[in-house]
Amino acid sequence: MEFLIEQLSETVSSATTLEDLARPMLEMLEAATGLESAYLTVIEPDKARQRILFAHNAGELTIPEGAYVPWGDTLCRHALEEDRIYADDAGGCWGDADAARELGIQTCASAPVRLDGGGLHGALCAASARQMPLPAIAEPVLRLFAKLIAQQVDREQMVARLDKAGIELSANAATDVLTGLPNRRALVDALQRMLAQGARSAQSVLVGFIDMDDFKKINDAHGHAVGDEFLAAMAKQLSNCVRASDMLARFGSDEFVVIGLGPGLGESPRTGAMALGDRLAENTKGELRLRNLTIDYAGASVGVVAVDPRTTSAEEALRQADAAMYAVKHGRRTMFQHAGEALSD
Repeated sequence: MEFLIEQLSETVSSATTLEDLARPMLEMLEAATGLESAYLTVIEPDKARQRILFAHNAGELTIPEGAYVPWGDTLCRHALEEDRIYADDAGGCWGDADAARELGIQTCASAPVRLDGGGLHGALCAASARQMPLPAIAEPVLRLFAKLIAQQVDREQMVARLDKAGIELSANAATDVLTGLPNRRALVDALQRMLAQGARSAQSVLVGFIDMDDFKKINDAHGHAVGDEFLAAMAKQLSNCVRASDMLARFGSDEFVVIGLGPGLGESPRTGAMALGDRLAENTKGELRLRNLTIDYAGASVGVVAVDPRTTSAEEALRQADAAMYAVKHGRRTMFQHAGEALSD
């Protein structure tokens, strides 16, 4: 008993995973019960089956790891329903336990693995093909081991939930809620990485700034709900026209930014910048169906620059793209103004 406690203490203190804990425990359980096999099962109620997760076989009886057994056929189900931890005539007690009969199990001991909320996770079992008495030490050891395994499962599930929550928080921190696009923070981080990549591959980096002209008029005339739908629709249209390797982000209220690798540093960058600008502008024009409204939108102001990643920071690249966009916006206003004057003449 002293040796068992010492071995258990070492196992519990050093185990970092369920398998680290369970496998030594199965060996100890086999020694404590004197039965040929010890195994840990997981119950899958949605599939009405039990799976052998880990097994330790020390005799002729072999319990196969990974095997699935219909829940209705298992000795564990019968033992749990009768709150019976031990039987030395399993075939006689539970004649409908087909899986046990096929394996030749005669003696079995089983303790439920219940999680903190009381839910049944599985069972810790020991079995033999022969009729064997259960030593006095076996039952308390079996129940203790089942409790320790349940605590480990609870810890692992809690860590998994925390990891998932952390991933979701990180994603939310980098995502614009309205459009589902990366937000400004995520954009700046990605642009810094892209500039470093461009410097390594001797490529320029294209930065496109997009401002939705007259967005305030849409908001004022139709309300914020329609304004939000307008931005979400524009985000979708722009997403469909950029390359898979590019990033489209929502930079501000009605501002979007596209970044992507451009032509090689030895080539003329202007062609790539103009092509991207034309494509982005074209995909913001036309009719949009929003709720019960149809908005014929004249298009956004788009400015695109190709920067040298070896000499340009993320902040400077965005400043240049913003300046290029405002130059386009000024040109569009002048053009519309002259067009209006011509019509009035």
